[in-house]
Amino acid sequence: MLHRWIEERLLERNRVSQAFFPREATRLAEACRQMAERFLEGGRLLAFGRGPYATDAQHVSVEFLHPVIVGKRALPALDLSLCFGPWLETIAQPQDMVMGFGPPEGDDEVEAALQKAHDKGALTFALPGQRADYATAAPSDDPFIHQEMIEILYHTLWETVHVFFEHREVAPRDAGEASFLYPFLGGHQCDLAAVTAEVAASILSKAREDERLRVEAAKMCAATIADCAAAMAERLRRGGRIIAFGNGGSATDANDFVLDCVMPPQGAMRPIPAVSLAMEPAVLTAVANDVGQEVIFLRQLIAHARTEDIALAISTSGGSKNIIIALEEARRRGMLTVGLLGYDGGEIVRRRLVDFALVVRCDYIPRIQETQASIYHTLREALDRLSAD
Repeated sequence: MLHRWIEERLLERNRVSQAFFPREATRLAEACRQMAERFLEGGRLLAFGRGPYATDAQHVSVEFLHPVIVGKRALPALDLSLCFGPWLETIAQPQDMVMGFGPPEGDDEVEAALQKAHDKGALTFALPGQRADYATAAPSDDPFIHQEMIEILYHTLWETVHVFFEHREVAPRDAGEASFLYPFLGGHQCDLAAVTAEVAASILSKAREDERLRVEAAKMCAATIADCAAAMAERLRRGGRIIAFGNGGSATDANDFVLDCVMPPQGAMRPIPAVSLAMEPAVLTAVANDVGQEVIFLRQLIAHARTEDIALAISTSGGSKNIIIALEEARRRGMLTVGLLGYDGGEIVRRRLVDFALVVRCDYIPRIQETQASIYHTLREALDRLSAD
């Protein structure tokens, strides 16, 4: 049955995670220390990728620049995917960090750009790749699982770099027994092995929490995912399209899901008609400026939506006003509505604004988003299986 297959697909992620993160945790901790030093020197994080992997660069940019943890500092980060070669050539500086994303088999153009950035003195990340300051082999040959593990990787870098900054606020002489957490301050000896071990343990703990949430999703959500896929497949057979939307990191997830629909990474998968309302910066800024940010998705939905279409809302809180307003309109139009949500599903669940609520019951946004990626990738695969029937 489909829901049993979905359970197995979700749990397969854990087998990959359990092999990948113990191998990479110490290296990631050291890379994060180097990133903290670069940011303190005025460096920027420059990210890029092609196709669905450009959405990882988008995600990196928004998470570092606009951290979801209130009160954390904004760090300079840019998504250069649109024309990463010329952009890097003109703006990359020796103190910068350059992060390139690609499919499991790698991307020669991405690696070539990383090499040029390395030659300029930048700290480089090949995700995946063979030549960079931090280079890793693909966690999995499966493009979806690979991308999910890489998302966890860059989330842990973002989370841990803020830990380094918190310790940086205190002078070494005031740090007492915690002075080992200041490897880049100087002034006295620091136990780099100790700080690396602490951060590596934190990274492993984050990966384990993802694994727990996937087990929970496999038990609690697999049947709902299967029913949702069947209802979506029926709308698609009637000529419907998927219309996805979300804010911030959820916007990048909406973009990723849509790209996975129209240009699936696995050759045997069939394309599915889909658009993302989060992929139109000129429209978003025009509507937000002229009318208000609460209607940035509503305005587009009014223009594009048809009764046979599917509204796919991605929200970690389940309470974003612009998501709720768009779902209300989708309901009025008779669209099939799907919510990929966090916490307890929020106002969207309480007001029953979606036909299918796929809820990651967690209150920490990075872990919600990482588990949501596993769910929407599995949903995409399920749609392909149903289209083949």
